[in-house]
Amino acid sequence: MTDLSPADTAKNAAATAAVALVQDGMRLGLGTGSTAVFLVHRLAERVKAEGLKLRCASTSKATAELAESLGIRIETLDDIGWLDLTIDGADELDPDLNLIKGGGAALLREKIVARASDRMVVIADGGKVVEVLGAFKLPVEVIPFGWQTTQALIERVLADLELEGRPVVRRMQGEAPVLTDEGNYILDLALEAIPDAARLSVALNALPGVVENGLFLGICDLAIVGQPDGGVVELVVEEAVE
Repeated sequence: MTDLSPADTAKNAAATAAVALVQDGMRLGLGTGSTAVFLVHRLAERVKAEGLKLRCASTSKATAELAESLGIRIETLDDIGWLDLTIDGADELDPDLNLIKGGGAALLREKIVARASDRMVVIADGGKVVEVLGAFKLPVEVIPFGWQTTQALIERVLADLELEGRPVVRRMQGEAPVLTDEGNYILDLALEAIPDAARLSVALNALPGVVENGLFLGICDLAIVGQPDGGVVELVVEEAVE
């Protein structure tokens, strides 16, 4: 794979390192997004070469279709139950391994699958690592009914958190709104920086009409950050010393 761009080389390196963590017999959650595409391809290679027996749940229809096209059988999360490991990408990653996800409009399923796992490993390229979350627009999944009211309520929450004036825009694809796999809309919040992610997450999820937000706080256990030269850097949260 010598024709990859530096960013894709980094994504592929992260995916390859994460797939090395997979063991025969695992119950595995597969993420969504551009880095997860590399993950599924590298995993399929190991399954074919080693005959790995895995039970896999997908975070999106797109990932499920790709996995099955490469010979990886996908089951429902309900059929599998609890997962040993979920591997997924991120749109932003801070030093405490808090994330913004949802650039692929799969944040609801991604969060459900991640929470149903003993361990979540994030794979990313170095451009996703930030000091403070928020430069990437925060996705919020909302039901279509009354979505403009929900939008207005979100704007009030932002004002209460001294984030007034930040645009809250429904995500579109051409002339049509983007629909999640659950048939919901995505509102993108252009926040620039999020001073208190935990408080914002609670406030957003308390609003009627909001299904879930793209802040993944305290969920990720390990981040594998690919480098343009094909190497990786592993990031973990440092435990506080009393």
